[in-house]
Amino acid sequence: MIAAQLVPTPVGPLALLARDGVLVAAGFTAEPAEMFVRLTPALQAEGLDVVDDLGAATEATRAYLAGDLDALDAVPVEQPGSPTRRRLHAALREVKAGTTVSYAELAERAGLPRSAARAAGSACAQNLIAPFVPCHRVLPSGGGYGGYYYGVPVKEWLIAHESGRNVY
Repeated sequence: MIAAQLVPTPVGPLALLARDGVLVAAGFTAEPAEMFVRLTPALQAEGLDVVDDLGAATEATRAYLAGDLDALDAVPVEQPGSPTRRRLHAALREVKAGTTVSYAELAERAGLPRSAARAAGSACAQNLIAPFVPCHRVLPSGGGYGGYYYGVPVKEWLIAHESGRNVY
């Protein structure tokens, strides 16, 4: 069974979905089912149950919101993808809170050529576990915030929070 919980944040509810203590999806939505339908058919076959507390993932989220910006790093995550996408997601988890990288830099950190910036962008777009796999920390090299699955205002808030410009 996939367990889901909604955690309130200043930018709206964060849906957390876990299987056996490992996050398989997380996103800024009030409807866990919106995240559930993005999971693999095998995980969807397990069903979805909304619970009151997911334990460590919930505690880490609350700690992050309270200012412990490294709290999300300790939460185990698992999502599908090619070996290249998995390397990019792993490299994303190494981008520290309060810093940002370009798509080309993310590709390089994953052991790919800088020219693989498009693959880095695709990995960010397909990321199922925001903000634990922090694709919000990737910005276009030309400036601005670029896109974000949950909207640019959420991305802006996350970056400001991690740089100490927000108060929860």
